[in-house]
Amino acid sequence: MEGREEDVKVGANRYRERQPIGTSAQTQDIKDYKEPPPAPLFEPGELTSWSFYRAGIAEFVATFLFLYITVLTVMGVVKAPTKCSTVGIQGIAWAFGGMIFALVYCTAGISGGHINPAVTFGLFLARKLSLTRAVYYIIMQCLGAISGAAVVKGFQKNQYERLGGGANMISAGYSKGSGLGAEIVGTFVLVYTVFSATDAKRNARDSHVPILAPLPIGFAVFLVHLATIPVTGTGINPARSLGAALIYNKDQAWDEHWIFWVGPFIGAALAALYHQIVIRAIPFKSK
Repeated sequence: MEGREEDVKVGANRYRERQPIGTSAQTQDIKDYKEPPPAPLFEPGELTSWSFYRAGIAEFVATFLFLYITVLTVMGVVKAPTKCSTVGIQGIAWAFGGMIFALVYCTAGISGGHINPAVTFGLFLARKLSLTRAVYYIIMQCLGAISGAAVVKGFQKNQYERLGGGANMISAGYSKGSGLGAEIVGTFVLVYTVFSATDAKRNARDSHVPILAPLPIGFAVFLVHLATIPVTGTGINPARSLGAALIYNKDQAWDEHWIFWVGPFIGAALAALYHQIVIRAIPFKSK
């Protein structure tokens, strides 16, 4: 029979769709694209490069500003006698999503605009950056988050301690399993969006579809916050959770703190696996 041999090759779409849906997802030959080699685990040259250190500084400053604005927003909502008298949950979600949009836009050209250890971890698993850079970024993100929360507390110590300091906690009526699940799925949405919005192959293939990467990333953060603020206060960012918990430093902030590390890291790993194997089919090579 005609066309019997290798009608379908694993990991590759051999034939074009007759009616492409959305973008021309199957027309991979529109522009030449060569997959870059995976980043090495350790790259000694990075440690002697100023660009390496300024990238870490950019991550520190961005996470500092992120915590400063978002923690103040959360405290403002908690302080109000009724949610209607302030920005409410939607306002908190906009603050988180809007700040991510602005900060990713500002720092993407310097550090990649991670501003989140879970994002850094996911990109590391996909071999988009070295282990050296990943560890450095995570340290700088955590230090920036701690500093941002500390400045908020320094400005209004009594209110900070009375209003909870923006620390993530499992809400009453929800189990630890529910909180962990919310953090896993929420982080999956975020990291999956990061991979899709920054996919170099997609940009090369679908250049007729304009996309500003920080916009979908910020919007994903906004939507996840709308869904999970009632459950965990929405972590999906271990640095954000650590900074608020460390500066607030009450037992209730530490009781389930592990959830805000384990959940985001599992979600990021699943997103990296899904994007690399299913969306990009990178482990599969056609002849």
